[in-house]
Amino acid sequence: MARLEDRIAQGRGDAPADIVLRGGQVFDLMTGAMLQGDVAICGDRIVGTCDSYEGREVIDVTGLTLVPGFIDTHLHVESSLVTPWEFDRCVTPRGVTTAICDPHEIANVIGAAGITWFQQASEQVLMDLRVQLSSCVPSTHMETAGAELLAEDIAALRGHPSGIGLAEFMNYPGVIHRDPQAMAKLRLFEGGHVDGHCPQLLGKDLNAYVAAGIRTEHEATTVEEAREKLQKGMRVLIREGSVSKDLHALLPLINDATAPYLCLCTDDRNPLDIAEEGHLDYMIRVMIAAGVSPLNAYRIASLSGAEAFGLRDRGLIAPGRRADIVCLGSLEACDAQLVLAGGQVADAAAFAGRGAAVDIGRRSVKAPPVSPEVFRLGANRPLCHVIGIREGQILTDHEVEEIMPEGGDMRPDPERDLARVTVIERHGQNGNIANGFVRGFNMQRGAIASTVCHDHHNIICVGQDYADMAVAVERLKAIEGGFVVTEGGRVLAELALPVAGLMSSLPFEDVKTELEALREAAESLGVRLKEPFLQLAFLALPVIPALKITDHGMVDVTKFEVIS
Repeated sequence: MARLEDRIAQGRGDAPADIVLRGGQVFDLMTGAMLQGDVAICGDRIVGTCDSYEGREVIDVTGLTLVPGFIDTHLHVESSLVTPWEFDRCVTPRGVTTAICDPHEIANVIGAAGITWFQQASEQVLMDLRVQLSSCVPSTHMETAGAELLAEDIAALRGHPSGIGLAEFMNYPGVIHRDPQAMAKLRLFEGGHVDGHCPQLLGKDLNAYVAAGIRTEHEATTVEEAREKLQKGMRVLIREGSVSKDLHALLPLINDATAPYLCLCTDDRNPLDIAEEGHLDYMIRVMIAAGVSPLNAYRIASLSGAEAFGLRDRGLIAPGRRADIVCLGSLEACDAQLVLAGGQVADAAAFAGRGAAVDIGRRSVKAPPVSPEVFRLGANRPLCHVIGIREGQILTDHEVEEIMPEGGDMRPDPERDLARVTVIERHGQNGNIANGFVRGFNMQRGAIASTVCHDHHNIICVGQDYADMAVAVERLKAIEGGFVVTEGGRVLAELALPVAGLMSSLPFEDVKTELEALREAAESLGVRLKEPFLQLAFLALPVIPALKITDHGMVDVTKFEVIS
């Protein structure tokens, strides 16, 4: 940050500003007015508006509308499938100048070292990457992760400048029933910021959860759920990811009264969707097209998020605020023509001048050898629990089907849209393998497999053919994790994710191209889900109702127990 005296001098016009943006108009989120005049910047701070300034560098923004940089209030960078450095290069030019991340994906694989890696990345990327400390590694006792973070482990990670508080507290039963480990973690951040995660939690249970000091929540999927959470003092983070798409459902909630208490987040969005639709810019376009006023849309995208997370230095284009500025062709199009992050123009030269990514989490796939036989599911009665996919949501249905065993095996049935789903422990801890059924892929043949498997990130595989499932799993081991599609004993498409089995070291453009090939390969098997790979990953998350699968077996999330 520039010296206090320099900021004051440049703001008063006693010295030339470091940068002057000239010719545009500023959209003021306090009054809704369009302000005329230059924007003067000293170091990473805005020091002047609504007047004329001289600058050492003058940037012509004639005809553009200037808005504050956008804030993604909850995401997992790992789910973008690229490193923090590539994520920065992917979304900052779209106007995302602050991203509040929870690195619990990599922490579930390699522990505290993964969080430290993210903290180090935050010191080098152009955007302001805020690294929350992961509260639930693993998310529950009903899965095998590669690491465990206790309260004392989290305490040792505090104090880094990128920190705000404790990341999403997914173990909501642990909170409301006062689990000692949950209490120890919450006490570390008592009086500070704690992110929430409590899908479908209402009534007195929600009261108890909020009474623990938890202030934000991104799992609301209906207006009724979101309204009750607002009424109980929570800031609601409207989510639009690659799988969890809640924006359209929550649009009726947005009005002049609620906008200051609503924020935007993506949670999990991959480079393919970012390229085809956008990131937070996409959400802003959708809101305005649906009738949300531009003032409310841009408040929700910036100022409301800043206030919800105590980031008092951003969210407005005003003196003293961080110089996070997006220059748009129009408010409706949300088409960033120029972006400044902390006073630095987000261009190719700026990205080239950052530090380089450091490899971490290599050779993390340590699953046992598999043969087609491991995918058999024996049973002594025909009734079977089936995970029912809801496309566009990570919520699933708990279905029960009659599936007659054949030769001691309950086989997949493409005509009934019943596929085998298998989770294989891959951290070298116990070699667990659990089999079940899933409906919703419409898969007619072959298999798809992944090491992106929330949140424990074991191997998850869905298929109609056991031999193809075995080929997919063995290929994942050979490429150090990623996504694989197989049919007829051969690999149709793959994306290697060797960084902890979660991220590619390739540029995001290359990842997008490989995701396109994977989507095409999945469609050739009959799969009709728009985002089959992340939809697959969420089948294993035992904190989202109603039925999931982990390496421990099928999990009834409503009862919070493994089905015997």
